[in-house]
Amino acid sequence: MAQKKISQKTDEAKNKIKSASKNKNVVQNNRLKLLVTIVGRNKAEYYLDLIQSFDVNVQCVVVAHGTANESTLELLGLSDSEKVVILSVIQENKIPDALCALDEKFKSIKGGKGVACTIPLTSVIGALIYGFLSDNRETVKESN
Repeated sequence: MAQKKISQKTDEAKNKIKSASKNKNVVQNNRLKLLVTIVGRNKAEYYLDLIQSFDVNVQCVVVAHGTANESTLELLGLSDSEKVVILSVIQENKIPDALCALDEKFKSIKGGKGVACTIPLTSVIGALIYGFLSDNRETVKESN
């Protein structure tokens, strides 16, 4: 009888340890994606700040030029074809809020139209790099 109680306590302790170690596995629970946003060059700073408010730690801006010819631009009422592509590493759980905010700004800001999409990142080398990219301040290097 005593042996059975000891076995049950041991099993309970093992289960607690397993569940605690699963909760610390932030990488599995919060994946990263690349948010690609294309906007007019004159609104780049505004969108950089907006995206950064969603705990984005890394952004890269690439200057681009639209591919439509002049007659198509005139037909659509677009005169400026100078664009920027903003590449941002964002946590998967922040994407719905970020895309919703971007969509709202695309519709409401004069001259602020744009396009946004996400691309999954399949791997990141090292826990510290993941912590930096995900803006996770809890991922720290242990000192011995």
